[in-house]
Amino acid sequence: MTNFTYSATALDQLKKSDSEIFTALMHEETRQSDGIELIPSENYCFPEVYALLGSVFNNKYSEGYPGRRYYGGQENTDIIETLGRDRAKALFRAEYANVQPLGGSAMNQAVYFGLLQPGDTILAMDLSHGGHLTHGAPVSHMSKVFNFIRYKTELPSGKIDLDKVRALALQHKPKMIICGFSSYPRELDYAGFKKIADEVGALTFADVSHIGGLIAGGALANPMDVGFDVMSTTTHKSLRGPRGGLIVAKKQFGAAIDKSVFPGLQGGPHMHQVAATAITLKLASEPAFKTYAKNVIANAKTLATSLTEGGAQLVTGGTDNHMMVVNTVVSFNLTGNVAEVALDAAGITLNKQVIPDDPLPPMKPSGIRLGTPAATARGMGETEMKQLAGLMIRALKASDDAATLAKLRDETRAICNRFPVPGVLRDKEEKSAAA
Repeated sequence: MTNFTYSATALDQLKKSDSEIFTALMHEETRQSDGIELIPSENYCFPEVYALLGSVFNNKYSEGYPGRRYYGGQENTDIIETLGRDRAKALFRAEYANVQPLGGSAMNQAVYFGLLQPGDTILAMDLSHGGHLTHGAPVSHMSKVFNFIRYKTELPSGKIDLDKVRALALQHKPKMIICGFSSYPRELDYAGFKKIADEVGALTFADVSHIGGLIAGGALANPMDVGFDVMSTTTHKSLRGPRGGLIVAKKQFGAAIDKSVFPGLQGGPHMHQVAATAITLKLASEPAFKTYAKNVIANAKTLATSLTEGGAQLVTGGTDNHMMVVNTVVSFNLTGNVAEVALDAAGITLNKQVIPDDPLPPMKPSGIRLGTPAATARGMGETEMKQLAGLMIRALKASDDAATLAKLRDETRAICNRFPVPGVLRDKEEKSAAA
């Protein structure tokens, strides 16, 4: 049996040339196989993605765009990038696409610099209320270049008051309004944001990095359908592709965004990543992915309900998408960092998370964030979500009991053993054969 991730020859060479890295790689495969990944921004990519990320496309410099490259030998790279752009446009119902961004931060910076001028005002979600670092958090470089005004959610409901967003827009006259989040469990009213933007003459930009796959699968609303000017998404997370980003937009903004990505922000694109993005977009257009997207949300709702029944207090009281945020201080008298460590010991990986207007610092916040894309990619369903919720509640109530956490880790492993990680060999015999 051939490992999708690495050829037998490559594994053998790695094992001989660097045993320390080889060992770490094998241990990481075991960690991912034996534990469950609930970080909502992480996922298990399609097996085909591994093949392309480890392919000879890694060797090729392709500065420029299809038909307009600076180096020769581009007949195959032009094919894969054109396919990627066409598939992104079809999948997200857009007039223009760029699949070269190296990651989420780069794609958003490319949008800002392509469509705005330094000093322009941008209205975006506050970081502690669910926004992203690139949406103008004070610690980001972008906050030093552009004038970010931040809207917040309403407490304790977690809803966004569009009347207050409108008031901010009328007061500050932003050049751009951003919809998007890093830790917000509810659906956004894109039409409502678009109406406000039109009133003040602002561009509309949706950063759907977390939910790009759920939009592609038809499980959540598509901002492009209500006339948004530009939308960005990472290609990993819920899309199950390589680590990277893409931008779609109205045709009129295409040339400016292309120039902003290259040569404005990046040099040569990573063509192995572009190829992997292209196959991801093809797979995301197929019926099986629509089922996957639907199941991600169904699993999230079941997990949220089960956690609530176990005594966990969820920020916004539930979820409309793939993620939820738990206030662990109120629920279990634990800071988020302590909860993260305890759950990791039980074989459940998630991340500590600030909550709206969190009185605690980011490294010792009041909550944790979790989601269901990776568990769903393994084939887990609502039965497993209930089991995982029970394991989490027990672990959080026994956060300082190493023996109990070790037993819970065995229970987690037993669940995970029934659901292999896609494309990764699980048992020692298979790995030995591949090596």
